[in-house]
Amino acid sequence: MHVDFASITAYQRYKLMASLIVPRPIALVTTINADGVVNAAPFSMFNMLGEDPPLVMISINLLASGGLKDTAANIVTSGQFVVHLADEAIAAKMHACGEALPAHQSELDKVGLTTAPSVEIAPPRIAEAPVAFECALWETIRTDSRLIFFGKVLHLHAREGLIDTKAWRVSLQDYFPVGRFGASFYVTTRDRFSLEDEAGKVRETEIDRI
Repeated sequence: MHVDFASITAYQRYKLMASLIVPRPIALVTTINADGVVNAAPFSMFNMLGEDPPLVMISINLLASGGLKDTAANIVTSGQFVVHLADEAIAAKMHACGEALPAHQSELDKVGLTTAPSVEIAPPRIAEAPVAFECALWETIRTDSRLIFFGKVLHLHAREGLIDTKAWRVSLQDYFPVGRFGASFYVTTRDRFSLEDEAGKVRETEIDRI
């Protein structure tokens, strides 16, 4: 089949792209507003863009009114945010953070996640998250439907034992992030395999050797 994207609506394009470009990593983002309230929200239009400088990207849709979601408004105002990777242990609470709340209420309080101070920026990180990247706003792109934020990673926080800073390796056997699979469906990352280039076939591997 063939679909001419110019002939369908933006919502129809969204449904197709968001269901086909999967799985997507999820950024659980914390920001802070002018009153000191911590906002937390998940975004699956997120990824790493480079290492020099170390950049990540999150894309946040505009409200139907054309206004900004709390996360976007806070980033525009402060230029600071923390990106967390959600694993199986906090997946349900991550998803619950997607519920819209008034700006004076914190999603973290409602879902039962706790905060820890960041090193260089005002927004705190989520203590239960396996990974957190403190970010400073690098660049913003505005489209008809979204604000796309590029963040420069200033500091990385990781669960104790997850990273070997002598070999600069991640203990992947202890790391089980979840991904977005469209609508409210998610996937785990437990089914893993390695491809042998010389043989051209799949083989099982000892993941802790990576």
